[in-house]
Order: sequence, then C-alpha cells, then structure tokens
Amino acid sequence: MADIWWEPPLAGTEEEHLTGALDRLRTTLRWKADGLGAAGLSTRVGASALTLGGLLKHLARAESEMFGPKLDGSPLGEPWASADWAADPDWDFTSAAADTPAELYALWDTTIARSRERLRAALAGGGLDQLVHLAWPGGRHLSLRRLVCDLIEEYGRHTGHADLLREAVDGVVGEDPPAGWHPTAG
Repeated sequence: MADIWWEPPLAGTEEEHLTGALDRLRTTLRWKADGLGAAGLSTRVGASALTLGGLLKHLARAESEMFGPKLDGSPLGEPWASADWAADPDWDFTSAAADTPAELYALWDTTIARSRERLRAALAGGGLDQLVHLAWPGGRHLSLRRLVCDLIEEYGRHTGHADLLREAVDGVVGEDPPAGWHPTAG
C-alpha cells in the first residue's frame, strides 16, 4: 500500500480513522488541483465564482484557523491576519486570483504540513476527547474530535466542488489519485 499512501487504515483506532479520512480528503483535493497553471487554477463552472486556486487558499485558511486559534488560541498569522475581511468576507477565495500557482501550492502545502504536526502534537497531548480553546456562547468548549470532524466536513464539501472544477479544466475525473501519485507544483 506504499504506492497508495493516502489510504486510511483498514482497521485502526478512532484517531487513526479520523486522521486518515482527513488526510485522504486533503490528498484528493490536492490531486484535483495538482499541476495546473494560472488558467487552470482560475477556471470557473457556470455561475459559480469558485476556482481550484480559491479552494486551495480557502482550505489553507480553514486549516490555519482549526489548528491555530480554534485549537489553542494562537494567532492566525499571515496572510490571514492582515486581510481586510470586513471589505471582502470571501478574501481567501477572491484574492487567490492574484496569486501565482507556485504561491498557492506553497501556501497550501506548507499549511498542511504545519497542521499535521500541530494535530499530531495535540493528539499526543490529550487525544480526541481533550477540550480546545474554541468555545460556544455560554462557555462550553469543543473537543479536538469536533475540530477534526468539522474539518473533514469542510473538505468533503469542497472536494466535491474540486471534482467538477478539475473536470471542466481538462477532463480529469476520479475518486482517488493514481497509485504512486505525489503532489507537484504548477
């Protein structure tokens, strides 16, 4: 199975299955966006403003939020902290059009590497049941399990969008990357 490194375990723990499902979705999204230039990353379908470049940047923000401020209260960092979210609440999606493919791939790839490490450390420090910094009104804190499940949901939604967008770009379809696939730059 080394040539299908993104496959979740066949029979693992809850932690292994949740992190495996998240990594499979991350991998599928990255594969759907892989190897494209500016035109491919900015292709739209129908009336939707979504692009593969926008999805890469949006999911990098989702990862940064999940395993930063929501996990432990740490600051969000750049490029998110200096964005004018009041002027453009969809800044992560819309600003991607001004980024080069190399910048988008690097942002997503480095964010995912950092997220994996922060999640590994959090799991080692208290497992899925531990409470995180994020709290609902009334003071009830979410568990790390909830953060992971929320991110799986976010990827599930947007990986479906990426399927349609990539097919519109060059006809690439499929549920998983081909065996032996590894990410490349645009």
